[in-house]
Amino acid sequence: MTKQFHDIKLSADALDQIFNEARSYNGWLDNPVSDEQIQAIYDLMKMAPTSANMQPVRIVWVKSDAQKAKLADCAMEGNRAKILGAPVTAIIGYDIDFHEELPWLFPHTDAKSWFEGDEKGREEGAFRNSTLQGAYLMLAARALGLDCGPMSGFDPEAVNTAFFADEPRHRVNFICSIGYGDPSTIFDRSPRPDFDRFNRIV
Repeated sequence: MTKQFHDIKLSADALDQIFNEARSYNGWLDNPVSDEQIQAIYDLMKMAPTSANMQPVRIVWVKSDAQKAKLADCAMEGNRAKILGAPVTAIIGYDIDFHEELPWLFPHTDAKSWFEGDEKGREEGAFRNSTLQGAYLMLAARALGLDCGPMSGFDPEAVNTAFFADEPRHRVNFICSIGYGDPSTIFDRSPRPDFDRFNRIV
């Protein structure tokens, strides 16, 4: 039987946790994030849809003090304390050669052949879909009771050199600190535009 729209809606509390009450945190409580929580975030995000089930995202979960300091050195001044203070910061990267995995990820057709010999197309697809996967990562973290602080203020070449030197076909997309946000470090809720301002139904 086809489900009606109102039958599949999440609870108001769940929608608040994932969306309505979510904030971008700038500081963190001194509570750890376990490896089991990191695994749980990944296990949720990997199930979300991407184009042709491509899985281009490659994530480095930065937890140790030494690695936090290395990442902070790649960031703009205003983001360094956020990285150093967070229990973990995810470097959301992507693999330009993601198509090599498509024979088992998308076995219904020869999807690998769509991308062979087209590095520019692979880069575009990898960047777009790893961005999707990074957004899914944040939704998964919020669904599991954690807070997020996504950032783009960093030197991408420095991050690639520091964290992807052994994987030269991998590139950073953006970074996101994860943990239990310190409420005193968030700004008041910024305004959001009404639907009609930036949307059209045609």
